[in-house]
Amino acid sequence: MVSAIRSMGLTGLNGFDVSVECFLSQGMPAFEVVGLPDAAVRESRERVRAAMKNCGYEFPVRRIVVNLAPADTRKEGPVYDLPIFLGLMAAGNDLSVPPDAAFIGELSLEGQTRPVTGMLPMALAAKASGVRQIFVPEANARETSLVTGLDVYPVRHVRELLDHLTGNGQIAKAPPYQSQPVPFECPDFADVRGQDNVKRALEVAAAGAHNVLMIGPPGAGKSMLARRLPGILPELTNAEALDSTGIHSVAGLTSREEPLLRFRPFRSPHHTVSAPALVGGGRIPRPGEMSLAHNGVLFLDELPEFQRDALESLRQPMEDQQVTISRVGGTVTYPARFMLLCAMNPCKCGWYGHPAGRCRCSEESVKAYYGRISGPVLDRMDIVIEVPSVSYEELSGKEQAESSAAVRKRVCAARLKQQARFDGQGPPSAHLTQEQMREVCALDEAGDKLMKSAFERLGLTARAYTRVLKVARTIADLTGSETVAPPHLAEALQYRQLTMGN
Repeated sequence: MVSAIRSMGLTGLNGFDVSVECFLSQGMPAFEVVGLPDAAVRESRERVRAAMKNCGYEFPVRRIVVNLAPADTRKEGPVYDLPIFLGLMAAGNDLSVPPDAAFIGELSLEGQTRPVTGMLPMALAAKASGVRQIFVPEANARETSLVTGLDVYPVRHVRELLDHLTGNGQIAKAPPYQSQPVPFECPDFADVRGQDNVKRALEVAAAGAHNVLMIGPPGAGKSMLARRLPGILPELTNAEALDSTGIHSVAGLTSREEPLLRFRPFRSPHHTVSAPALVGGGRIPRPGEMSLAHNGVLFLDELPEFQRDALESLRQPMEDQQVTISRVGGTVTYPARFMLLCAMNPCKCGWYGHPAGRCRCSEESVKAYYGRISGPVLDRMDIVIEVPSVSYEELSGKEQAESSAAVRKRVCAARLKQQARFDGQGPPSAHLTQEQMREVCALDEAGDKLMKSAFERLGLTARAYTRVLKVARTIADLTGSETVAPPHLAEALQYRQLTMGN
């Protein structure tokens, strides 16, 4: 007898339909799983066998063949435990399974369900393929309910599922996901004394999603400022929240109680991180730090201390806003639209150029320190800002600094102006295309003259030229200007004038 149970698979962020076909025949007892299963899928045989016996069901002593179709696509993970169990029960018993239902989940040896990763993208693919009912582990139900138009049934134990399908019981549908107010806890800019120029640069960066490099001695407040950047960023839109949640779901980082990402990710890997950990990879390609920072911030502290290959791996994603990982097990593409925030000391000891003369590094040592960062990486930085040491008067002053809430209000207003462009679908300034730039970054005669002079004097590359225009566009949005004027260009250009090592 043959039975077929619908399930779902996952490749990268793309879910696909899987038909779990179970065939029972006469012959020597055997249990085979075919259809390009990985080790975790093959191990389903023992989990399913133990679950059936421990739940009091008779395991069929026959030749069993389970086919996971399509057979030319690799299947990964323990997500097929539940459909294989159900397929064996349907093949050996008179069990009716709805054709528009899909089943996903791992089983314990006693028949309880366990959560699996990547549930959100699989649920989205299930809806697109015509599934109307989806049975998932109870721990995954809240995440699955993020997808509207699906009846989500949380399964705690296989007995509950069989009772539901045979009419001897009823599994209550999971209620649609409803977001609960969650306070955003982030350090405030008001705690930072002085550094008004750096705060202004971070405000511009937040308003346009620009990349930033901060250079300053130890204790100047670089990390302190970086940790406060999320507090001035706008909220995630619904589409951005689902995109980011899908990536974190694949990585197994979503919360059972609150699966939807409510705030922009802030990822801060240690400088010992490898290039595969930053980009993503593994035998089964998984998202790396760049993709986990999608729609948020990737903060690299002590930038020159990172491995050279790790830093060079930033170049292509910063341009394409996605990462393609090719391994023997397949090729996947993950989105990686992040705002890069970096911090570094001016030299190895950290005190180069300090008024106290504490630096003992030679000029060759300073140049070698900056040489750890390649020119192409630096060229992709929209804003390079010096973070000087804070004076005693600034530290001991009683004047209250501007709060993150006040800065965030200006940032959100600028983002709304950017979004209102191009039929309400305008991207942040940093992500403008060349065609869009020609429309919104046009310069008048005075601005063109200033830009030409700066281009020749600073030796700007074509990439640097476009990035200056994008930063100027953001500054204009912060001031409420419809056009990019010379003062906006002048401020944008000053963020490119910091000569490395001087």
